[in-house]
Amino acid sequence: MKNWFVRILVSAVSVLITAELLSGVKISGVPSALIVALVLSFLNTFLKPILLILTIPVTLFTFGLFLLVINGMIILVADYLLEDFYVTNFWWAFLFSVILSLINSILNNMLGTNQKSEQEDQDQNRLN
Repeated sequence: MKNWFVRILVSAVSVLITAELLSGVKISGVPSALIVALVLSFLNTFLKPILLILTIPVTLFTFGLFLLVINGMIILVADYLLEDFYVTNFWWAFLFSVILSLINSILNNMLGTNQKSEQEDQDQNRLN
């Protein structure tokens, strides 16, 4: 749970940095960035798997590049759901998703939040 909370905070920081870099994306402040991170986490957990299943043929045909389009669509859904988060159009959402992924990856690697804790490893070993 602690790791999840840290990852949400890292995501919020990534959202702020990415929105600052792109002129087509606006966010009103830190609380809004935290809400965007939570909404994106929710959408990636529940909506993205459905979209992945529905678009398997296109994803296979494009060798997985269509996943970037799905990420852009998820950003647009978050834009639609939140007042304090604005994305100009699909191309800004697409670019936002790519840069957000890169910044998220860099920050998570720097902080070590991608690694499993010893407790998670022990729990996994008990299950096996």
